[in-house]
Amino acid sequence: MSCCSNHGKSRETAKGLDRRNMLKAALGGAAVVAAAGMSDSAQAAGDPYADPVKGALPKTDVTVDLSNTALVVTDPQIDFLSPKGVTWKVVGKSVEHHGTVDNIGRLLKAAKSVGMTVAISPHYYYPTDHGWKFGGPLEKLMHAIGMFDRKGPLSLNDFEGSGADFMPQYKEYINDGKTIISSPHKVYGPEANDLNLQLRKAGIDKIILAGMSANLCVQAHMHELLEMGYEVAVVRDATAAAMLPEGDGYQAALINFRYMANALWRTDEAVKRIMAAK
Repeated sequence: MSCCSNHGKSRETAKGLDRRNMLKAALGGAAVVAAAGMSDSAQAAGDPYADPVKGALPKTDVTVDLSNTALVVTDPQIDFLSPKGVTWKVVGKSVEHHGTVDNIGRLLKAAKSVGMTVAISPHYYYPTDHGWKFGGPLEKLMHAIGMFDRKGPLSLNDFEGSGADFMPQYKEYINDGKTIISSPHKVYGPEANDLNLQLRKAGIDKIILAGMSANLCVQAHMHELLEMGYEVAVVRDATAAAMLPEGDGYQAALINFRYMANALWRTDEAVKRIMAAK
């Protein structure tokens, strides 16, 4: 091996070490804790959703401005949020723990009181959707249990009070003639509906995101909205998720909210910021 090759490899190694040292410095040594599979969060005190006492990631935030900020709520529907819904046995505990139903209502009330743009991204399945040739585990389950089923895209027969309908306590805010109700998303994210078009046409580039369910539609909407250039603040207690043998969906989502959302608020903080923007 030539001397030049050895020097080249040495420079590459040094460069790699410099980059790793930069990361270590940026994280303030917290990476060592994470690498060991340990956390300094209050989980030891019995709260599985507590934030780390000293996080490693830089703090970011979202400034609420009524001219360009919207409240977006995914799937505020009976099948997710009511004991009458088909998923209540697996999401009910999480919904009740976080106070999700009331918290979504508080967000809607606050947003409407100051004239903030509100958009709903609903989830509907029509008979033709049940003919899909493939799908993931949750898709298969949703089709099998008739979740969010409607008679058809042009029919409201049997819609009122069905699992696909909005929660009754939200209707005064959603059916006021001002709320944007996008076309339905079909799997998890907004890629297949017109939510982005509606928001951009309304001059929106900042999102306060809430709804159901945390690790599915909320997380998928967060991902896509971030990719499309929106700032996204997720309201962590205005969502919930299924708890299955495969894992706690809320915990899975919360980790990614911490990693990716521009801001992660509780409802009290979100309402305070919305009202202050008046």
